[in-house]
Amino acid sequence: MSIVDIAKGVIKTEILGLDYMSSQIGDEFIEAVNAIISTTGRTIICGMGKSGIIGKKIAASFASTGTPSFFMHPGEAFHGDLGMVKPEDVFIAISNSGETDEVLKLLPFLRDNDNYIIAITGRPESTLAKNSHCHLNIEVPKEACPLQLAPTSSTTATLVMGDALTVALMSERNFKPENFARFHPGGSLGRRLLSKVRDEMVKDNLPVVSINDHFSTIINVISAGQLGLCLVMNKDELVGIITDGDIRRSMETYGKNVFDLLAESIVTRSPLSISPDVSIQVAYEQMHDKNVTSLVVLEANTLVGVIKK
Repeated sequence: MSIVDIAKGVIKTEILGLDYMSSQIGDEFIEAVNAIISTTGRTIICGMGKSGIIGKKIAASFASTGTPSFFMHPGEAFHGDLGMVKPEDVFIAISNSGETDEVLKLLPFLRDNDNYIIAITGRPESTLAKNSHCHLNIEVPKEACPLQLAPTSSTTATLVMGDALTVALMSERNFKPENFARFHPGGSLGRRLLSKVRDEMVKDNLPVVSINDHFSTIINVISAGQLGLCLVMNKDELVGIITDGDIRRSMETYGKNVFDLLAESIVTRSPLSISPDVSIQVAYEQMHDKNVTSLVVLEANTLVGVIKK
């Protein structure tokens, strides 16, 4: 069997595992989502080994999409970190076998602490599943590992179950892009949604020509400005803009006589504009809708800058 055939076989096996897991989802999934939504506490996720690695990802996905969450290592929990667990917290315990000793040791405390326990296991009859309020079944027909030893299909199923919970919770919370941006201010989405046009616009050394400037001057100003346009002014009043596209079209239309033209002959008057207090996202959407790459920024009808995609 070739390496490519092995890779395709792994993927097919894991897809079959996900199909099987999908068929098992029912009312207990709804119960888990409702428990997480209704709690006034956090959602704590716990798992050992590779289940713990997947648990960290699920906790991160929860936290970034509006569900306060963190990961707790079962070993550290048993040696003091349980002090961070409040009665109102929902506790998600991950163990494919449902018999992981480090996780089972936490159950007496969690019951005594009155925590709602969600088990994610591949064995509905396991100790962990039976001692939880709610069980999410991640059972798969077989692992992709040919020895049936290394967690492969089962860890993928765990990851996807976490994604299913994440998306369901987002839907229940009516989680919007601007909410996501608040938790990701350093990302591109956060910048677009949280930043204003005034934060991103070019406002210094704008490429400006007079309405009576010649074609050669316009070309030089556009090239030096590096914005693909120049602003045509009549004293302190904005008349319009000339883009590099206007330059190309003028050369096609007028040929060698193009250098006799003045700015007033090719200016686009009343150009598309935007307020400096609008979000970058709105500016980008407007540019996309109008099929342009730049907008003039006006404040109280006064030119203050240019925003470029």
